[in-house]
Amino acid sequence: MKIGIAGTGGIGSNVALVLVRGGVRRLKLVDFDRVEAGNLNRQFFFYDQIGRTKVDALADNLKRIAPDLQLETIVLRLDEANMAATFHDCDAVVEGLDDHAAKKRLMEALAATGRPIVSASGVAGPDLDGIGTRRLGNGTIIGDFRTDADQALCFAPKVTIVAAMMAHILLEKGGYYERCQLE
Repeated sequence: MKIGIAGTGGIGSNVALVLVRGGVRRLKLVDFDRVEAGNLNRQFFFYDQIGRTKVDALADNLKRIAPDLQLETIVLRLDEANMAATFHDCDAVVEGLDDHAAKKRLMEALAATGRPIVSASGVAGPDLDGIGTRRLGNGTIIGDFRTDADQALCFAPKVTIVAAMMAHILLEKGGYYERCQLE
C-alpha cells in the first residue's frame, strides 16, 4: 500500500511516523515548506534540521526507523491544478494542510477516486475530550471540529493524538494489524 501525505507539518509528519512504525513501507511526501524553530514543539523534526525542506528532513527521520522504506519526496505547493495528478498513484492519502480552502480542494479532488482520505479538523487548543471521527464518502475527518490554529495554539498532545487516530484508520484499512497477528 502506497500512502500519499499532503503536507508534512504537525499532522503529516506525525501520521508518517506512526504509519512507518506500524509497517507501512511506501510513502509519497509532498510539501513546499521548510522546517522552522516554531515547528519543533509538535512536528517530527529536530533542531539541526531547521532550514531544510520538510519532505527531505522527514525522509531522513523515517529512514532511521525503517531503512527499507520506499519514499518519494516532492517539494511542491499543492493547488487545484496539481492535486489529483500528484496523488494518482497512491492507494490512500493523508490531508495535513494548513489552509482550509486547500483542505477542501484536496478532499474534492480525490473524492471521485474512491481511495481512502484521512483529514484533520480542529487540532488546536488543549481540549482532548472533544476529539471525534466523522465519515464523509471515502473521507474520514478527525479532530474536535471547532478549534482551529487561527483560534488557539497547537500543542503536541492533541496534534499527536489526532495524527495517531488518522494513521490507525489507514493501518486498519490496509490490513496491517491482521498481518502482524499472522507473523
